[in-house]
Amino acid sequence: MGFSTKQIHAGVKPDPTTGAILTPIYQTTTYVQPSVDEYLSKGFSYSRSGNPTVRALENKLAELEGGADCAAFGTGMSAVTATMLAFLSAGDHAIISDVAYGGTYRLCTKVLTRFGIEFTFANGADPNDVASSVRDNTKLILTETPANPTMKCTDIAAISKIAKKAGAVHAVDNTFLTPYFQRPFELGADLSIHSTTKYMDGHNATVGGAVISKTAELAEKVKFIQNSTGSIMSPMVAWLTLQGCKTLSVRMEQQSANAMAIAEFLEAHPKVEQVCYPGLKSFAQHELSSQQATGYGAMLWFEVKGGLAAGKKLMDSVKLWSLAENLGSVESLITHPVTMTHADVEAKERARVGIIDGLVRLSVGLEDKEDLIGALENALKQV
Repeated sequence: MGFSTKQIHAGVKPDPTTGAILTPIYQTTTYVQPSVDEYLSKGFSYSRSGNPTVRALENKLAELEGGADCAAFGTGMSAVTATMLAFLSAGDHAIISDVAYGGTYRLCTKVLTRFGIEFTFANGADPNDVASSVRDNTKLILTETPANPTMKCTDIAAISKIAKKAGAVHAVDNTFLTPYFQRPFELGADLSIHSTTKYMDGHNATVGGAVISKTAELAEKVKFIQNSTGSIMSPMVAWLTLQGCKTLSVRMEQQSANAMAIAEFLEAHPKVEQVCYPGLKSFAQHELSSQQATGYGAMLWFEVKGGLAAGKKLMDSVKLWSLAENLGSVESLITHPVTMTHADVEAKERARVGIIDGLVRLSVGLEDKEDLIGALENALKQV
């Protein structure tokens, strides 16, 4: 089946009792067993360990990514945390993209280091830097590509080879591009992580996460953590995400087309200092992005001339674009990472990896591109 067919039909089937075309919301705690000898014969016992609605979403995401199995979590950060706990123990070392979501940075530096796990934040754009960061106790490499919020891209195939040589697991945060545009497993990765809150949902309705595993052996380790920590996704969230997935390809195509038009507009605007979008030929890693993905996504950032003060004025005055922390929704959002999504990253570290104070992040939605561009143009007149 093609991707668009899978996003609608994979993992789901009409309810056998009523014929309902949508998977029911199994809002239940426990499941009655036929007998002691037939315990788990129907696959479920307690909804912390598994739920039919959640399982339908897990099956769908596994098929969309081309993986062996999937574990769905209550939040994207729960998915990242489970990945860490599944493959790292006290005394182990992990390599993380030097540009990563602020929550991932906080988890590593403020929480997991307390339990004797070591982290190196390496330049994902330079495979040599990643290779030189490998230690004898390196067990996990987590790549975020494109990275939040700088859009830095990592050569997934190159890093996968480094991880394999080191005997480490390579996990790719595929939230920004989704399996519709980027296929980590085909490039050698072991795990694909998503904040399903973003494009999988696509409607600002839920928070959730998922870890898709390339092999059953890897999936078993992630599933163990999902059950042990009680971090499984709720049935209602799974049901809403199932509906969002059905339009993923259509949304990604249109949102990406809108993003390209907006990036081109901003790049030509006299009040804009710089624009960073993988689809632009001026993007430093345009060639890599074109090689390992089939689309450029709907995320970009720009800096207004006049720096932080001008950027704040634009964000506070722009219409139609909502000032908010999320991304990937049908509504277009504008964000200031330094004070919002990446506030927990130390100023020195932000500066080192290119998260400048004046960086304005855009998550481009499904509105008419003319309206989105017009709103930005009007706001730029005020700075």
